[in-house]
Amino acid sequence: MSKTRVLTGITTTGTPHLGNYVGAIRPAIEASKQDDVQSYYFLADYHAIVKARDPERIHQSTKEIAATWLAFGLDTDKACFYRQSDIPEIMELNWIISCLTAKGLMNRAHAYKAAVQLNDDEGSSDPDKGITMGLFGYPVLMAADILVLNAQKVPVGKDQIQHLEMTRDIAGRMNHHYKVGFNLPDAVVDVDSAVLSGLDGRKMSKSYDNTIPLFVPEKKLRKLIMKIKTNSLEPGEPKNPHSCTLFEIYSAFATEEEIQAKRAQYEAGAAWGELKQELFEYLNNHLKEPRAKYEELLNNPDYIEDILNKGAAKARAETTPLLEKIRHSIGIRPINV
Repeated sequence: MSKTRVLTGITTTGTPHLGNYVGAIRPAIEASKQDDVQSYYFLADYHAIVKARDPERIHQSTKEIAATWLAFGLDTDKACFYRQSDIPEIMELNWIISCLTAKGLMNRAHAYKAAVQLNDDEGSSDPDKGITMGLFGYPVLMAADILVLNAQKVPVGKDQIQHLEMTRDIAGRMNHHYKVGFNLPDAVVDVDSAVLSGLDGRKMSKSYDNTIPLFVPEKKLRKLIMKIKTNSLEPGEPKNPHSCTLFEIYSAFATEEEIQAKRAQYEAGAAWGELKQELFEYLNNHLKEPRAKYEELLNNPDYIEDILNKGAAKARAETTPLLEKIRHSIGIRPINV
């Protein structure tokens, strides 16, 4: 049976939080269990240095993200789980395809245009002030990540759809000029994936500093949940669950029956303190087992490293022959061939 090749990258710039889990980690791990899917998950550490300048943060984030995926049960015998920087063929392909990528295409990238617009808004005489080649060429590296494993499906957020369109354009050019046989990957946007609000009611994001990390200790988890912004309705007054961050987070983890019971509590006027305490207890119970596994993994970095090395070997079994084929196609091969 032919399997669909699905690839997902995770940028190593922060500590995984509840929003990451319900929006990306949980659905990705579930998808990897399908018999008709070959999943590739990689830690995008080269992408991280586009914005992150703290080496220790990137190093720690790599360890935390790897431990998080493993703690939630990613089957690395079935899925290929690796570190981007362990696959040298990615960077080689990045250069090869950049030589066939029009600068005008990169000029239209949303992130680059936003940076140029910011410079213009600030009155800078240089529209490219502070813009690195890493930011400018980010879509090309993303294309290399995808094409080096000939992925067919790439789950992305709406803000990444343009990058997939660029990848298809680059793959098409390579196929036309060098007959390399790249798949033209499709973006997969899950409109039903959960997006959680953070402590202040805005989307949970490291950028807003409003996240609830997945594996903070119990006391810290309770403290963070108690800080979640609510309105001033008193105990006994009916509350609208659909405009409440507490209910939103609870619903992302609970069963339908539990959600209905919680909705009834809101309508009956439960106190905010009571609802926050119950959310803490529910989440703490849900995360207790993976938290213990996560701590065990962090205390055994050699095991994590071994898993990533095995994943890299599995990936390179595919990327190495592909790059040999591409080198041959573009004319870089032994003289006597």
